[in-house]
Amino acid sequence: MNRVRWWGFAYCVGFMLVVAIGYVPSFHDADGNLFGLFKLDLYDDSLHFFSGLWAGVAAWWSYGAARSYFRLFGPLYFADGVMGLFLGSGYLDGGIFLYGPIRQSLYAHVFANLPHLLIGGAAIWVGYRLARSPGLAGDEA
Repeated sequence: MNRVRWWGFAYCVGFMLVVAIGYVPSFHDADGNLFGLFKLDLYDDSLHFFSGLWAGVAAWWSYGAARSYFRLFGPLYFADGVMGLFLGSGYLDGGIFLYGPIRQSLYAHVFANLPHLLIGGAAIWVGYRLARSPGLAGDEA
């Protein structure tokens, strides 16, 4: 298995863990905020679940499908993180449309959106850099 497909399986597992963590009471504060920063709702859980499912199916299917996943998913997820960083709501889960811009502390804006920036940025790197390097990614169809 090449590294691009391996990353796809890793993203699948990671997103499924994100969904599962949202249901562990010890990770919520008294107000129901996950890690004291934000609430995850059905839209968020659905987004994370289907992002992980998409990554897993693409990695299982082929190298080309995994590469396409990262090339599509990375920019979308990274842009969602940038939007959330500045406006407090992203577009992928419909937050900007449902709640509009949200004013929070700088701490909350940064740490609530940092995972999206890192995950999206890494996906961009996998899809456009790692997948372009035959020695690292593999050239199987």
